[in-house]
Amino acid sequence: MKLGLDGRTVIVTGASGGVGRELVRAFAAEGAHVVLTYHRSPEAAEALAKEIGDRALAVPYRMEDADSARAVVDAALGWTGRIDVLVNNAVRWLVPEAGTSFEAVPDADWQEMLRANVEGAVRLSRLVAPVMRERRWGRLIHLSSTLARDGMAGAEYYGTAKAALHGFSRSAAFALGRDGDILSNVVMLGLTRTDTNAHIIEADGEQYAALSPLGRLVTAAEVAATVVFLASAANTAITGQVIVTGGA
Repeated sequence: MKLGLDGRTVIVTGASGGVGRELVRAFAAEGAHVVLTYHRSPEAAEALAKEIGDRALAVPYRMEDADSARAVVDAALGWTGRIDVLVNNAVRWLVPEAGTSFEAVPDADWQEMLRANVEGAVRLSRLVAPVMRERRWGRLIHLSSTLARDGMAGAEYYGTAKAALHGFSRSAAFALGRDGDILSNVVMLGLTRTDTNAHIIEADGEQYAALSPLGRLVTAAEVAATVVFLASAANTAITGQVIVTGGA
């Protein structure tokens, strides 16, 4: 199947992590130009860009910083003159110390986490929306977590942030879909096989795998394949939806 991504420009935030790397590779394999953003891992991002070649551009990005978001968009437009796909993959974690109740988490910590995750994704979406409206084509993909649906002690604020993206994406689908072939979707991840999650998988992988119809955990490459299809020209009708990888 031709996915129609050849020559299009894709922004992938949080591209130096396990899922992010596979997203970049998958889009590049379809012939897209990929702006890959990073925060704390410039060496990993530059190595990935070098692996991809002249169709990759590494750009620093801080989710909580409006100027940083504008710089990412300006870099993409300055590089190729277009933005066709935005994948909001970057994430800011808040992991309370063991035994700490959610109401004991300092205000500054949970407020910063919520603002970075929610405002970061919404801000970038706002910046690319006019570009997509002008071209009458675009795709927004927001990566979420099954914790937003299933919940878990210790994930109160992370779950809140991810659930907020579901509401934003659904309404954005209505707002953008009237102005062209512009789609907005959420991809909800369960526990996924990545290097970052290796310690969790070793401890609890079998338990999580048992919850999936597949009887196993999905890989980052499988997540990337789902995202790439939803972000492609082959997808013309799936919008405003939450797609769960692995079926858990």
